[in-house]
Amino acid sequence: MSRYEIAFSGQVLPGAELALVQANLAKLFQADAQRIALLFSGRRIVIKSNLDAAGAEKYRATLERAGARIEVVALDAEELIEEIELAPPPASPAAPAPAVVASAMQPSSAARLKVAPRDEYMAAFVEVDAPDFGIAPVGVDLQDARPAAQPPAVDFSQFSLAPVGSDMGEIKAKPAGPPPDTSHLKLQ
Repeated sequence: MSRYEIAFSGQVLPGAELALVQANLAKLFQADAQRIALLFSGRRIVIKSNLDAAGAEKYRATLERAGARIEVVALDAEELIEEIELAPPPASPAAPAPAVVASAMQPSSAARLKVAPRDEYMAAFVEVDAPDFGIAPVGVDLQDARPAAQPPAVDFSQFSLAPVGSDMGEIKAKPAGPPPDTSHLKLQ
């Protein structure tokens, strides 16, 4: 089954007004002016990828009705699938759990992933040396042991305790004055 992608390069159909096409696409994509300006920057932008033929035709018809010139590109099956080849497992017999954890923590030169590039961009990463990390058994503690925390050395010799009830330099509140005389007031 063929797969397609829809790409837009900022071009409008002959006879279409640029401002009207921009307004139509803003309404269609529910995008703000900044995103619409990015669409019309002249760069080729893939709007939707990995579509079947019916979906690609639906996108093409909708975008051309809005006034945009788009291109529908068939994707090769090889572009969609990234091949990964794993190195063969080591020929040694199964080791006990601590040895498995140690080997999982330290990358070995025999267990390396070999990735075939899917395009020019990924071809730049062919020579990257990436270890194939293993998985530790269930229940194994992978965190390094923490050293015991040392209490801080604090010198309290300069401090002393005052006797109970002594004045510690607090400012004492003034005693409240006498309550006001309300004997002359009456309720009616």
